Amino acid sequence: MTNSKDIKQNKNVDSSNGRIEIRGNYTDPLDGIDKEDILDVMGCKTRRDIINLLREEPMFVSEISNELDIGQKAIIEHLRAMEEIGILNSSYKKILRGRPRKYYDLQNEVNIHITINRNTFDVNLSDDILNTLQLPSGDEWSKLLDIEKRIDDGQLEAIDELKNQIRLYGNLLERAEYILERTIKNR
Repeated sequence: MTNSKDIKQNKNVDSSNGRIEIRGNYTDPLDGIDKEDILDVMGCKTRRDIINLLREEPMFVSEISNELDIGQKAIIEHLRAMEEIGILNSSYKKILRGRPRKYYDLQNEVNIHITINRNTFDVNLSDDILNTLQLPSGDEWSKLLDIEKRIDDGQLEAIDELKNQIRLYGNLLERAEYILERTIKNR
């Protein structure tokens, strides 16, 4: 009888002896993300709920805790586990009063494909960075959220600040497109 440790260490296991065949190197990390860790994270409903929240916008611990109605200590442990394996990023943002807040956001897109049948247990993990919607850094995102809140509170002078941010991002986009064009042209 094959134990789970034997299965994980063997790339191709003979299925005729009742063993499971695993295609690909299951234990090797892809860009620092281990497939077993991904499966562990995705097996926990609370972690899936956290990921779902962070798909919308970066958040800090108390926001996540309030949204999911789960204690902050438990949320911190889930976030730490996901940050350690590379699913989440964190960054600090200074606030007017108190300590800086630690915001969490998704680092990039991870695609997981699992195939299970009588003779195969196949886990494929890939990241598609080129097609991933990437949000601004925690500081930039926080700045936009602050501007939005001020506008919603009737502080119309924040509109000029928003226009400046839009111009800045437009200029950055133009420069990035120029660099890409130049690089492709010179290849």
